[in-house]
Amino acid sequence: MTAVLDSSCAPIARVSGCDLRVPLVQGGTREYANFDYAASAPALAQVADRVSELLPYYASVHRGAGYASRISTDCYENSRTAVARFLHCADDQVVVFTRNTTDSLNLLASCVPGDTVVLDIEHHANFLPWTRHGRRVVRAADTVAETIRRLVAELCVKPAALLAITGASNVTGEVLPLRRLADIAHQCGARILVDAAQLAPHRRIDLCANGIDYLAFSGHKLYAPFGAGVLVGRRDWLDAAAPYLAGGGAVRQVSTTGADWAPAPQRHEAGSPNVLGVAALAAACDALGAIDERTAAEHERTLAERLRNGLKAVAGVNFLRIWSDSADSVGIVAFTLDGFEPGRVAAYLSAEYGIGVRDGRFCAHPLLARLGVDGAIRASIGLGTSAADVDRLVDAIATLVSHGPDWNYACTDGQWNPVPETRPGLTPTATTGATPCTL
Repeated sequence: MTAVLDSSCAPIARVSGCDLRVPLVQGGTREYANFDYAASAPALAQVADRVSELLPYYASVHRGAGYASRISTDCYENSRTAVARFLHCADDQVVVFTRNTTDSLNLLASCVPGDTVVLDIEHHANFLPWTRHGRRVVRAADTVAETIRRLVAELCVKPAALLAITGASNVTGEVLPLRRLADIAHQCGARILVDAAQLAPHRRIDLCANGIDYLAFSGHKLYAPFGAGVLVGRRDWLDAAAPYLAGGGAVRQVSTTGADWAPAPQRHEAGSPNVLGVAALAAACDALGAIDERTAAEHERTLAERLRNGLKAVAGVNFLRIWSDSADSVGIVAFTLDGFEPGRVAAYLSAEYGIGVRDGRFCAHPLLARLGVDGAIRASIGLGTSAADVDRLVDAIATLVSHGPDWNYACTDGQWNPVPETRPGLTPTATTGATPCTL
């Protein structure tokens, strides 16, 4: 591709692995092109620096009088302030640290005092937990307008405690109008939960301005490794529910006959806290909050448009889309390629071009079923993506269609791999294509 590259096409943040070179099956190495941000985003440089700074002081949280322990405790609790500031939380909302979005949603599911309404397009993390107190599934229509009408009908026909909705589809990147949905939920006597795992890395989310009652996201998708997540929400349900885990740190007083449980957030944070994960997450919130929102949006829009336009010119590319009238999406492009299994395409891109994408059903089986495909290829864009990366991906797909792969590939137990596998450190059964989670 010969389009002129402008400043909006360059990476706008330095991420770990930005200079990583990976081996190719045909020999030599290539700079890694990461298009799997939607699964796990690499750490921002500021996040890695913050963790390195904190490591010498790593110690017990809430459980020690030593200097290192006090530093760790202050860091942990100050991280709540950073997250609350990043999301513009309301005064009655608390920040609970968890392992990830899935953990956050399971925690909230244990607190909801009634039915939860969900769409059939959700990631499994926002689809499976709600069966505990009654899950009511609404089938999304072909348009956003009709989908909203169906949600209104479901919320009006029978009272519900919660509307649990995705902020951005992890398959197509399409975004729903959250302020409108929050108003609808409240008018029908329900609260709203937003699964922001895919939205938070791309957009600023103002909980107060959008009327959002609960929100969950994962650090590993927000450029923060080390396994921390967040549930932010109104205190009353969290204080009224039984502790998510029973153990030290969640109590004020324990006797042989019972326990006086602490209020949220401590009520749901039993055990030794993940201080490094929480510090990484808070550092990511601060770093993202400092990036000009318009600059980030333009970077993403430019590259996503470049990717879609490039793939449109390749014969056999079919894009996945939920709604014909959706007007907003984040930098996620999912597609199929006529004549090629998604896992084979992903293995080819990795082995011969050093490009990382995701393939499979993306832990969204009901959505893929209603879209009429057994699997797809997903390319997701992040702050470290460049126009050169996009062009390389498009050229690789075009070459696959016009000339086929240069290597042989075989599928074993649902996983596609090059045959023979010549890259050091990988065995013939290494996972380079679909994983059990995506099947």
